[in-house]
Amino acid sequence: MSSAGACILTDRTAEKLNALIAELNPSSVTLLTDENTAQYCLPLLATELPAFSHITVPAGEQNKNLGGATQVWKEMTDLQIDRKGLLIVLGGGVLGDMGGFCASTYKRGINFILIPTTLLAQVDASVGGKLGIDFEDFKNHIGVFQNPVATIIDSRFLKTVPGSELRSGFAEIIKHCIISDAAMFEKISKKDLESQQLGELVAHSVAFKKDVVTKDPKESGLRKILNFGHTIGHGIESLSLSSSHRLLHGEAIAIGMITESWIACRKQMISSDELNQITRFIKQIFGKETIPAATGDLIRVISQDKKNLGNRILMALPEGIGNCKWDVAVTPEEITASLEYYLSA
Repeated sequence: MSSAGACILTDRTAEKLNALIAELNPSSVTLLTDENTAQYCLPLLATELPAFSHITVPAGEQNKNLGGATQVWKEMTDLQIDRKGLLIVLGGGVLGDMGGFCASTYKRGINFILIPTTLLAQVDASVGGKLGIDFEDFKNHIGVFQNPVATIIDSRFLKTVPGSELRSGFAEIIKHCIISDAAMFEKISKKDLESQQLGELVAHSVAFKKDVVTKDPKESGLRKILNFGHTIGHGIESLSLSSSHRLLHGEAIAIGMITESWIACRKQMISSDELNQITRFIKQIFGKETIPAATGDLIRVISQDKKNLGNRILMALPEGIGNCKWDVAVTPEEITASLEYYLSA
């Protein structure tokens, strides 16, 4: 399997995909979609590809678990895909996580190509080789690091997703600006979501994340900055999956960025003006959500976060807008107070 996959931004996905297939010369080609991408995205490609098998799974984070992975593995086995087979994953971050994980573990690993179809997947989930599934209440608890042969990013697919999904993906763009580019954050914070130049922002996020993961592929240091907003955000998202108020990933990360920015301000890592700027812009885009869990339950889930060391909860926190520091120890009391800030701000 490829150790480092190319990230291709294009509006000619079928042409690029056919060239990759010809170069790889796989024994078989299998396309993995969920029920949404099968309906809205596959028709943009199907007639221009060589013969392929097709696996479809239910859509949604609630299906990114051992049951969902087992379904994919079973269908791959029934199709008699061998180790020279190629899996093409056409979908958002959920399907990319699970499909890549299934490809990386099936018969100890086969080649796969990611074609992310949502803004979230294009700017975040499809770059960096993190693959996995959820386990019980813990998001991405079981997984591997493995790069695809290639990731093909085509902005045309963004026309197939609802506005709520675009907004969800925009949270990761905000995150990338807060931790790396103060000028870009200043630029986007002056516009509403509908006025943003998404093509420019996708390219900006992909270039930034690609640079970070190339320098630190296994998250031993620098790559940890990409977790800003995700310690509290992932905890909230995980608990929302079993609640009546289910949150999209970006909605939960928006809460995480505000609360973790408050913690950074408390630790004098950002100013109160910077905290207000971050809070105001994120709430302008996302509004205020109900937190779908008791604080004690949230602390329990956060205590299992993969970034922690021993009994210490570790976060990546902004150090002024445009910079970030990782492995910052945070107490449960600070998390509780940050949630109170979010609800009262």
